[in-house]
This record gives sequence, C-alpha cells and structure tokens, in this order.
Amino acid sequence: MRTVLVLALAALALAACAEREQTASGIKSDAAPFNGTNKQPPYTAVGWKPGDRANWEQQLKTRTVNGQNDYVKVP
Repeated sequence: MRTVLVLALAALALAACAEREQTASGIKSDAAPFNGTNKQPPYTAVGWKPGDRANWEQQLKTRTVNGQNDYVKVP
C-alpha cells in the first residue's frame, strides 16, 4: 500500500513539472495603425482623420518632439 502511495505521489509531482504549450493569443489585427479605431476624442488627436497616413505620421512626430523630448521642457 505504501509503495502505491509513493508511486502515485511521484507521478503527481512529475506531472506538475510538465510545461504546457505556449501559443500566441489575443486580438490580431491586419489593419494599418493609421486607420484608427473608430473611437471619438479624447482617444484621437483633434483634426486627425482615420486613414490619413501622412497626417498620422505628422501627429507622431509632433507628439515625439513636444511630449517626449526633455530638452524642449527645460526652461
């Protein structure tokens, strides 16, 4: 009886060490980022229209210079 219990515990311990397969999951989108999300402001920049790639790139450049450049913030 004791041998069966030890074997069962050993099998359970080894089963707990097994690694499950990891696969990518979640939302997958084939849409380009400049197409937007159909959300209203405040989630989009004022004046930007979904699908306008040139304006989208300009908004990114502006946000990078004004919001993420610490040299601009120094008085």
